[in-house]
Amino acid sequence: MIGFLDRNFKGILLFILILILFLPMGEDATEFGNLQEIKLTGEIVDASEVLKEIDEAKENDEVKGVLFNIDSPGGSVPPSIEIAHAIKELKSKKPVVVYASGSLASGSYYSSIYANKIVANPGSIVGSIGVIMESANVKELLDTVGIKPQVVKMGLYKEAGTPTREWTPEERIELETLARDTYNKFVSDVATARKLDIKKANSYANAHVFSAQRAKSLGLIDEVATINRAKEILYTLSKVEEPIWIEKDKVESFMDELSSEAISQIYMFSSAGLKSKFEF
Repeated sequence: MIGFLDRNFKGILLFILILILFLPMGEDATEFGNLQEIKLTGEIVDASEVLKEIDEAKENDEVKGVLFNIDSPGGSVPPSIEIAHAIKELKSKKPVVVYASGSLASGSYYSSIYANKIVANPGSIVGSIGVIMESANVKELLDTVGIKPQVVKMGLYKEAGTPTREWTPEERIELETLARDTYNKFVSDVATARKLDIKKANSYANAHVFSAQRAKSLGLIDEVATINRAKEILYTLSKVEEPIWIEKDKVESFMDELSSEAISQIYMFSSAGLKSKFEF
């Protein structure tokens, strides 16, 4: 993949420039409206684009309500938390409905917990309230090719999580403590936001993955329905009688999707290499 990008970079760049120059800008766009849809798809790596859209919706007085259309398996802990708190702040100004169009799992579920309502497609999966930290042990591979890492460190745990050797017992305990603290925050925040009994957390947390119907029975979501129903709920909450959805133009949507996909691909390749992962 990286080799392909290197060989064809100029051609890809030219293709993008042609799209920008010759596709009609804003032909199908609706810049003004009273409702806004924000999409969150793929692995959560960088929250900047979603946070930008949330801020725009929050500051736009014409927007009376926001629908989040989510299909994501989760991702990095910090951006997931950033999105959740941005939605919480947005909710203080206008109604927010989350629609799970595919996966509402782990970090993407955390991102959604402060919405007014969560609606899930009947075929979606919900939950996976858990934390994972993983790293490959490539010591034997490095030995085979004759690579010997050199490290200068200050602090017993500075190299905790390294993929270049097996973790020491002390390092493993340190990482387990970090994962446990993060997991406990996840569970506590879900219980508070969704008004669930934290003493029964093993039934709805513990990284269980649920069907939409099961998630509803546990209180993780509010309704199992299609996106049209999610929109109806938003119309009611926002008191909008004649809904007009703000729409991006085709080029802007294409560029956003291209950017999101590129970030996910870069993250995937970097995670496959010598890098530890700590995720919801």
